[in-house]
Amino acid sequence: MSLKEILIRRIAHEGPISVADYMTECLLHPTFGYYTTRDPFGVKGDFTTAPEISQMFGELIGLSLAQCWLDQGAPALFTLAELGPGRGTLMADILRATQKVDGFHRAAQIVLLEASPTLRRVQNETLKTGLTHIEDVQSLPDAPLFVVANEFFDALPIRQFIRDGQRWRERHVGTLDDALTFGLGPALLQPALHHRLEDTKDGDLIEDCPAIAPTIDALGQRIAQHGGAGLIIDYGDWRSLGDTLQAVREHAASDPLASPGQADMTAHVDFETICAATPCKHTRVTPQGIFLERLGITQRAQTLAAQLSGDALEAHIAAHRRLTHPDEMGNLFKVVGLFPSQHTPPPGLEP
Repeated sequence: MSLKEILIRRIAHEGPISVADYMTECLLHPTFGYYTTRDPFGVKGDFTTAPEISQMFGELIGLSLAQCWLDQGAPALFTLAELGPGRGTLMADILRATQKVDGFHRAAQIVLLEASPTLRRVQNETLKTGLTHIEDVQSLPDAPLFVVANEFFDALPIRQFIRDGQRWRERHVGTLDDALTFGLGPALLQPALHHRLEDTKDGDLIEDCPAIAPTIDALGQRIAQHGGAGLIIDYGDWRSLGDTLQAVREHAASDPLASPGQADMTAHVDFETICAATPCKHTRVTPQGIFLERLGITQRAQTLAAQLSGDALEAHIAAHRRLTHPDEMGNLFKVVGLFPSQHTPPPGLEP
């Protein structure tokens, strides 16, 4: 039996399900979920993230966090965490770039938030160092926290609502002729969405990610109480507007309802929700390209380019452009930093 058949049976017995429930099943079903059954990253996977594009990305992230650690007095024991660490490539680059920062590795406890058993095995093989896996942010130690989340929040399940007067109709996934299809629930008051009445009109679709606020709150509480810093890097903008749910299979766009469990599913991240939810200080939301340029990616690219030629050099130049150019990831992806009120923001970002 396929996940599609399982979902059709469930809907037949229980009625239509929310988009959030559908995403959860597609990504994390214990037998057929996308993340639980495969390694989706890289050329042989379905998509490529910034750490897989170039080592420069992880190196600069690592040095930014290490500078925060130094600025905060180099605490003797801290948590170095990543949410949704993929293959472990980003953390490996962070550790390589910071190995000469005196005392940093000695003080770091590496913690990875990862739900996929398949990816946990890959991460262990990539890092080959002592690390702890957790399944939720509440399990993070009560210690100074230096954390990065790159393309983590875009995979959290979203609910979708369409405005109907002063009320909202939630978009659901149902069935029609043995196929999955989108439909709408009744028009209801949604107090949590009251602020969106000011910037929407009838028929507009907005998205809400219920998991963002508690996740950011848990990170921010630790940073506010114990010190540390956070870098949240994802694609999206200040407020969501319109349908951004997308599925990607074999590096190409796919119908989100066509092959549940066989494609990655994501949605744009609402950075307003992130900033509103954090109990510590946060920086301005900054385009990824500007952030990386402030950290010196062009100088690093030139240093690496001096050692390359031919196809390797061309690939390197293309990687730099892909990470920073406004027409590629440079503007689509945004960065926001979390930091304690008594300290300065992470390098590359402004308060």
